Amino acid sequence: MSDFNSMDREYKKNQLRRRIVSSEDTRRPMDFEMRSEENEEELRRAQKRSRRRRTIVLAVLLCLIVIALGAVYWYTRYYQMKTATVVWERQMEQTDGTFTAYVSYGDNVLKYTRDGASYIDSSGKDVWIQSYEMNAPIVAVSGDYAAIADQQGNTIYICDKTGCLGIATTIMPISRVTISSKGMVAAVVEDQTSSYVYYYQKDGTEMKIYIRGFLKSEETSDEWGVGYVLDAALSPDGNVLMGAYYYIQNGALRNRVAFYNFSEVGKNVENRMVGGFHDIYEGSMVAKVVCLNDTYAVAFADNSLSFYSLRDEMSPAMIQLTAVEEEIRSIFYNENYVGIIVRDVAGENDYRMDVYEDNGTKAFSVSFDYEYMHASVEGDMIFLYNEDSCRVYNHYGNLKYEGTFDFTLSKVTKGRLPNQIIVTGPQVMQELILH
Repeated sequence: MSDFNSMDREYKKNQLRRRIVSSEDTRRPMDFEMRSEENEEELRRAQKRSRRRRTIVLAVLLCLIVIALGAVYWYTRYYQMKTATVVWERQMEQTDGTFTAYVSYGDNVLKYTRDGASYIDSSGKDVWIQSYEMNAPIVAVSGDYAAIADQQGNTIYICDKTGCLGIATTIMPISRVTISSKGMVAAVVEDQTSSYVYYYQKDGTEMKIYIRGFLKSEETSDEWGVGYVLDAALSPDGNVLMGAYYYIQNGALRNRVAFYNFSEVGKNVENRMVGGFHDIYEGSMVAKVVCLNDTYAVAFADNSLSFYSLRDEMSPAMIQLTAVEEEIRSIFYNENYVGIIVRDVAGENDYRMDVYEDNGTKAFSVSFDYEYMHASVEGDMIFLYNEDSCRVYNHYGNLKYEGTFDFTLSKVTKGRLPNQIIVTGPQVMQELILH
C-alpha cells in the first residue's frame, strides 16, 4: 500500500514538472520578442541622440565659420589700423645730395640714381647693384623686367630680378622708354624733324622694326601714323604698342591714340597699324597711355579717361569714355586698377579720388582733405603720402591706416603680408606691420 502511494506521488510530481516546463517553453519566445523590441527601441533612441548631437555640432561649426568669415570681411573692408610696429629696418647709403628715386619693382623697389641702380627685395637686401653714368635716368617696369634709360642720352640698361641682361644703344636722343613683361623694350627717340619708336630684345640687340612719326603738311596730316610721339606703352606680351601722338591739322594742334601690332599676324597690316582714335580727343590732349594688361589699356587725357579692349589684337576697341570735368591733379595705375585725384570744387573736402577697374567700371569714389604729394596703387592697396606721413586705402575706398614718420618719405609700397607696408626714405627703409 505504501509502495502504491509512493508511486502515485512520484507520478504526480513528474506531471507537475512537465506542466511547469511546458509553461516556461510557451512563455520564453514572447520574452525574447519583447526584449528584442526593447533593444531596437533603445537603439533608435541612441541613433536619434547621435544625429541630434551631430546636427548641433555642425550647426555650431557653421555658425562659427559664418562669424569668422564675417569678421574677416569686416576687418578687411572696414577696420582701420591705428598703430604700426617695425619688422625690420635698414639704413640707406647717403647719396651726397645727388638725384635718388624709387620705383615699385619685384618684391619691393628699384632704387636708381645718376650713378647706378639696385634692386632691394622685401627683406631690405640688395639683390643686385648695377653701375652706370646717366644725366637723367628714367625707368620703365613690367613684371620681372625693368629698363633704365638716359633721357636725352643714348643708353638703355635692360634688367630682370637677377641683374642686367643687356645694354641697348640708340643713335638719337631718348625721350621715352617702355618694356614688356617678356623683356622687349620700345624706345621713343627724336631728331629735329621726326620721332621714332625702335625695338630692342632683352639682351640689347636692336630689332629691325621701327615706327616713324612726323608733322606733315595740312594736306596729308590726316594719315594715321603721323605726328610726334607724346607717350608709348607696350602690352605685357609685347605684341601691341599703344601710342599717343600730336599733329597739326588745319592749323590746329590735335591728338590721337594709335595701336600697332608686332606679332606675326601684324605683318599683314600696312605699317602694322591696327587701330586709331582721334575724334573723341577733339579739344583735349592725351599725355599718358598705359597697357594695363594683355586685355585692357587706358589713355589719360586732360579731361577724360578712355578705356580700350585689346581682346582682338588686330582691332582694339574703345569700351568706356569717362569725362572728367575737374582738374586732374594725379594719376596712378597697376594691372587691375586705374585712379585719378581731382580738385573737388563741389565737395566738402579739397580732393576726390576716383578709382576704376581695368575695364572702366568705377570701383569707388572718395573725397578727402589730406595734403598728399604722391599717389600709387600696389595690389589692392592705394597709397597717398607726403614727406612725413601716409594714408593707406583698400580697393573699397576705405581708409585702412594713417600714420606719421620721423624721417622723410620717398616711397611707400606693400609688404610681404596684406597688413604690412614698406616705407623708404633717403636715410632709412622700414617694413611695418599694421594693427
